[in-house]
Amino acid sequence: MRRHLIVAGAGWLLTVSCTHGNAASSGAALSPVPTSASTPEATGRGGAAATVDVRATSAAIEILKDGGNAVDAAVAAAAVLGATDLYSCGIGGGGFMVIYRAEDQRVITVEHREMAPRASSRGLFYAGDTPIPMFEVMTSGVSAGVPGMVQGWEVALSRYGTRGLAEVLQPAIRVAERGFEVDQTFFEQTSRNVERFKLFSSSAQLFLPDGGKPAPVGAIFRNPGLAKTYRRVAEGGSRAFYRGEIARAIVDTVAHPPMASDAGLAVRPGVMTLSDLSDYEARIREPVKSTYRGYTVYGMGAPSSGGIALELALNILEGYEPTALGRVDFLHRYLEASRLAFADRTAYVADPEYVDVPVVGLLSKDYAAERRKALQPAKAASGEVPAGNPFAFQVDPSVTRSAAMLSSEPALAALAPSPLDVPNRETTHVTTTDKLGNIVTYTCSIEAEGGSGIVVPGYGFLLNNELTDFDVPPEPGAAHANTPEPGKRPRSSMAPTLVFKDGAPVLALGSPGGSTIITTVLQTLINHLDFGMPMLEAVAAPRVSQRNVPDGKSQAEPEFIASPEAAALQARGHVFTNVGQIGALTGIRFHSDGTVTAIAEPQRRGGGSAMVVEPVPRTGN
Repeated sequence: MRRHLIVAGAGWLLTVSCTHGNAASSGAALSPVPTSASTPEATGRGGAAATVDVRATSAAIEILKDGGNAVDAAVAAAAVLGATDLYSCGIGGGGFMVIYRAEDQRVITVEHREMAPRASSRGLFYAGDTPIPMFEVMTSGVSAGVPGMVQGWEVALSRYGTRGLAEVLQPAIRVAERGFEVDQTFFEQTSRNVERFKLFSSSAQLFLPDGGKPAPVGAIFRNPGLAKTYRRVAEGGSRAFYRGEIARAIVDTVAHPPMASDAGLAVRPGVMTLSDLSDYEARIREPVKSTYRGYTVYGMGAPSSGGIALELALNILEGYEPTALGRVDFLHRYLEASRLAFADRTAYVADPEYVDVPVVGLLSKDYAAERRKALQPAKAASGEVPAGNPFAFQVDPSVTRSAAMLSSEPALAALAPSPLDVPNRETTHVTTTDKLGNIVTYTCSIEAEGGSGIVVPGYGFLLNNELTDFDVPPEPGAAHANTPEPGKRPRSSMAPTLVFKDGAPVLALGSPGGSTIITTVLQTLINHLDFGMPMLEAVAAPRVSQRNVPDGKSQAEPEFIASPEAAALQARGHVFTNVGQIGALTGIRFHSDGTVTAIAEPQRRGGGSAMVVEPVPRTGN
């Protein structure tokens, strides 16, 4: 996001801590200190970090240099992103963190997905018997889930980190207070949300300071409200967020959106209560796990569909040899495997505390072989494909399956994508590792670009609109796994992923992009593992995403549509829709000599930032 900014780097973060108190007491405005532009690739030792923003990556590296571990660094980076990339993530949202603990070689996940308030119901998403239009839901109190971010951070730090919130939030406090220079990406993000922000007095005050216009490129964007909020959390922990004045402000904002006097448009209030906030709990969950051509792949399980859909698609692709097929043939299978995986993801994956998700069946190699039979090797499917029947494989692998079992109907029917299922929503991804070999791959979000559009007055953060990730069937009474229910967590597509070979880490990666997250991570993996591209090249390569939409089309970047591969695929019936850029991936590649290479997008969203603690030269993959 911030490749060509005049920004504050890692060294400045320490310098500011010495001058902050005097500047604050005198009322003087502190300006960011210039530093060199960030880079999308860095190789070295001692730890590494990659994010979409140079200040966030700098914060992670500073924590690592000061002796913190990968979890400490990931939280520090995410908190800074809540200040600099606040249209994509922040403490008004939530996330999914996958952690590798080197000391016991264990992978665990911290799920801090937003939760529907207990007073939520399916009826809130309908006007009579008709789903409420997307704009009305996404910009409302109805769409705001109970934020999970702060408790997710606290749980991750207390169990797996070495520092507390009081320490790791300091870089974010300084960035929020001192401000940062608005770049073209930030300006464009604000501009796309002007009409939404104008509806709310608190949002307009923060984001539209120039008579209802966005701050121009080059202006300094400061957020004293967010700095105040971070200080409260640094001092009081998650309790300061989920109880007391911040909690009251959140509930009041949801129930009574702060409408501008000239809004001219009613905004639907939500039903969140103080008890919803005080009772929120992050979850420690086991990852989903599969294998692919000798690699072991770990991902995030339900309520995210990311790891399940990714691993199912890989299982389907494992039946084909890319070198024997050639690039076009394998890309065809990549698209069709994605189509099949998305059919199952849409039908079956939801909050596991509300739905029996057939994870064993979905990730069975035998099920992948069964699904592979539906893939036409020379022709694209003309439209939506139906879900398979993973429940027939939700059994002990030693049990012989009868023909009747294999042909039985799935327990749940697939549902066409919800009218609220809009692709390419904003999110962000953080990847870190430390000198001990701990790894974090962490995707966090407030859902749409700008979330609900509503800033909590006086506290400087946007509320999420993650409840739009629920499926809303055309008829209110239709059954589906991912429909809204009290206390339920909506299905996500976030796919923080770890890849190992012979017990040693190979890759950590993840991306934003709504439901395109899954295909972005999947395509990057096949680019690197199957086509042998160096990681930076694999990340930069043009993207195409097939997600089993009703018209059968795949969404693609213009560079992909203009490629010879696209022309050959079109001859096989593939149809592409130009959607501009897809995703903004970050990752870390682990090498056999003990060095690591941090990778960030070189161009998308303005380019990301990759850094290492101790740089060393490296060639090859």
